[in-house]
Amino acid sequence: MERLPTPPGERPDRPDASFEPTDTTMAASTATATIGPQGIVTGWSEGARRLLGHAPSEILGQPATTLLANAGTGPGVDETALDASAGREGDTVALRHRDGHSVEVVVHLQCRTTDDGSTEWLAVAAVPETPSTGSGQLAEWTFGQSPCALAIFDTDLRLVRANSGMEQALSRTEAEMRGLRLTDLAPGPDTAETDEKLRLALRTGEPQHAQARVHDTEHDWSVSITPLKNADGQVRAVCLTAHRHPAGTPAGLRVRLLDEARTHIGTTLDLGRTAQELGDVSVPRFADFTAVDLLDSPRHTDASTAPPLGPVVLRRAALRSVPEDAPESMAEVGRTTTYPAPSPPAECLVSGRSALYLLSADSTVARWADRDPRAAWLRAYGTNSLMVVPLVADGCTLGVALFGRNRPREPFGAEDLHLAEELTAQTAAGIHNARKYTRARTTTMALQRSLLPQTLPEQAALEIASRYLPATTKAGVGGDWFDVIPLSGARVALVVGDVVGHGMRASATMGRLRTAVRTLADVDLPTDELLTHLDDLVLHLSAEEGADDDPDAETAGGIGTTCLYAVYDPVSRRCILARAGHPPPAVVTPDGDVRFLDVPAGPPLGLGGLPFETMETELPEGSILALYTDGLLEARDHDIDEALDKMFAELARPAASLDTVCDRVLSALLTHRPDDDIALLVARTRALHADRVASWDLASDPQVVAQARKYVDEQLSAWELDDAAFFTELVVSELVTNAIRYGRPPIQLRLIHQDNTLISEVFDSGGTTPHMRRARTFDEGGRGLLLVAQLAQRWGTRHDRIGKCVWAEQSLT
Repeated sequence: MERLPTPPGERPDRPDASFEPTDTTMAASTATATIGPQGIVTGWSEGARRLLGHAPSEILGQPATTLLANAGTGPGVDETALDASAGREGDTVALRHRDGHSVEVVVHLQCRTTDDGSTEWLAVAAVPETPSTGSGQLAEWTFGQSPCALAIFDTDLRLVRANSGMEQALSRTEAEMRGLRLTDLAPGPDTAETDEKLRLALRTGEPQHAQARVHDTEHDWSVSITPLKNADGQVRAVCLTAHRHPAGTPAGLRVRLLDEARTHIGTTLDLGRTAQELGDVSVPRFADFTAVDLLDSPRHTDASTAPPLGPVVLRRAALRSVPEDAPESMAEVGRTTTYPAPSPPAECLVSGRSALYLLSADSTVARWADRDPRAAWLRAYGTNSLMVVPLVADGCTLGVALFGRNRPREPFGAEDLHLAEELTAQTAAGIHNARKYTRARTTTMALQRSLLPQTLPEQAALEIASRYLPATTKAGVGGDWFDVIPLSGARVALVVGDVVGHGMRASATMGRLRTAVRTLADVDLPTDELLTHLDDLVLHLSAEEGADDDPDAETAGGIGTTCLYAVYDPVSRRCILARAGHPPPAVVTPDGDVRFLDVPAGPPLGLGGLPFETMETELPEGSILALYTDGLLEARDHDIDEALDKMFAELARPAASLDTVCDRVLSALLTHRPDDDIALLVARTRALHADRVASWDLASDPQVVAQARKYVDEQLSAWELDDAAFFTELVVSELVTNAIRYGRPPIQLRLIHQDNTLISEVFDSGGTTPHMRRARTFDEGGRGLLLVAQLAQRWGTRHDRIGKCVWAEQSLT
């Protein structure tokens, strides 16, 4: 029988020895004894003496059964056991101490052959720890003398312990570091990221890993973070372990590449750039060429839905090589490439596993190059090894990454494949995020475009131009909007608003608010009352969406939304404005004077209970009014005062069209793609002069209706609109009759001729709103408004501070 290794604490090749230990420390932790074939104790170690109290002279030559506390009652070292042909591992045995008390230990029995060919048994048991070498003392020695840098942070992430390795790494003593956070000890981007990993380990209870550089530039560090839990599984502290690798060694290169991948791959939400960043990091230090090929439609990695092995069409997303000029057989970026079924990329996509091919030892790549002319680049490069790694993220296969090394460089090894998988995983996560962002942004943009005005409505009071630029940041498209709403009496409302937040919910909220503004404007509410109603609506939306415990519900409900609402009347050339937390509009008069309109700054929408105030101003014909959202003035490279100066200068410059004005303003203020949505609405005022407006004061007397018809007939003849006289007289007759019958004096009739539209308005001081009803067969009245509705293109009522106006609009075409 092969001789078994000598147990710790025994001298080798001495079966009859008393097992005097060669190392006192080792022997103190182990008790060993040998038992002959007849069950006689033939060997006794110092550890056995410490365990049971018997000196070797007292026990050698005695039956082993005398050591048992309960001989024959359970498993133990007896003759039956010694007759077995194999060892017994891990039996718990009750042994009798020299002073009579029982000692339970785990005894391991092994059978072995001595030099003279006889058989003996080796019994090994552990000696209970003594205070001088207890587990606490050993743990303290391990912590203090570990070659790694160790530090323990409490639940507030303040350092409580540090070993000598950490003291050397940070050039501070433990006393100097105690109570400080990691970011205080070694400020820097690497430390900040490691601090985030500490917080993550504390919060989740899961180990974390990171790479860092501490002080010097000659070493790289790989960092492991382990949460320390109590018996109940609660995290009570975190332990940071740092291993140092000299720069330039494979381990150091691995740390540096992973560190660069973490900071340089996925820096944008641009899919192509993220793929190219993998090549920039890996070539030339890790590989001689790197290519990234993506599927047009990602595949789920579920094995039950794995695609059949066959030709695969991918699109080249990135390519980086040494030398920079790629062979003609290699697909260019943006082009598609087809991999046949036996090729490594196709097999990688099907299996979902990485593969390393050494061209000198594996014929797979050679056969691929022989059968597929598009793989000729392998020979053109002089490739000696190839790695194919799938791009997988969130359960989807996105494509493959190819890494190659050329002669005379050393081929890839197994460790290189692991590193390639980590680099590719970082890239796959960035590409997946870019695709999700692009998909979400496309959906949000489509929604927002459908909610914003596609074309500005026809109206003659203002010349209008507008621009809308969505944000290009990771936050996504916001909720800025604008609108132009024709009102009664040839007036026009201008609206600009900004919903707090970004993304789909902000766009949806914007659409709801824009619809509400149009509805409220359609009933001709005064500007301040309209904002009050809109404020109430935002409160209701917030209450509804806050009921689902969504942390973003308040923002999605519209709280904090700003809005500017302005109504311009071309007859009086007066503009009434009110704003809810929105920037004030700028106005340019025909003489070139540029200023802000001093509109009272009301609170943002959704605060509730606070009033909105209006401002009324007269705008000369040809004045330019500029409404905008705050993204226009939040450029990166200049402050707000500089932005305002540039905007004023561009608004004041003469321009042939308002589109030119918009373009000039954006060009002057935007040197980068916008970080926030920008809405810009520019309007030039027009006026309806006295020759297009006629008004008459009427007495509150039924006989005046005939006089009103006469006024209308004469005025339409003056405007050469005789063809419209008959219908207009009917409309005016009904409106005046209603004002006399149901309203209060004074009463006024006004006609407005604007391009191809004729507007009839009747004012009175009453507050009663007329309603159209269906008259019964024998009723003498009740048909007036029904007649007006049939003859007019649209009609309605608007209320003023005192009284109301009932109007009807006819199309002259």
